Amino acid sequence: MAKAKLTREQQTYVVQALACFDPPSIVVAALKKDFGIAISPQLAECYDPTKKAGRNLAARWVALFEETRKTFLEDTATIAISHRAVRLRALQRMADKAETQGNMALASSLLKQAAEEVGNAYTNRRELTGKDGKDLPVPVSPVTIFQLPDNGRG
Repeated sequence: MAKAKLTREQQTYVVQALACFDPPSIVVAALKKDFGIAISPQLAECYDPTKKAGRNLAARWVALFEETRKTFLEDTATIAISHRAVRLRALQRMADKAETQGNMALASSLLKQAAEEVGNAYTNRRELTGKDGKDLPVPVSPVTIFQLPDNGRG
């Protein structure tokens, strides 16, 4: 494949996609679909400063990559699937389709997954409390002071 010359807009597209953790193969396919240009995954990887291929990337692209990655990691609210309601609606659609197609095993599995989703089974939040919702008691261990032997050295 001949080395394609990317426009500034296309370069920005590649840098931002890579900063959002899209693999080079996905970036290449998206570039072909959105811009009608074909590049190799190796060329796309040259726009990722975290990879060996991108170690000589121009400062402006490194800055764009770092800012895009920082924003991406901090702003999960813009990712639809990060919201419980979106996940539940998708599970609803899948369960309906599975049931319509007579795939009861899949429908049952999807219903279980939805129930776990509602019950916070897929969150990192765990709340530990003591009796009647009070704080858990913190055990206090006595401090033991050890005396080292003198060995006649003063």
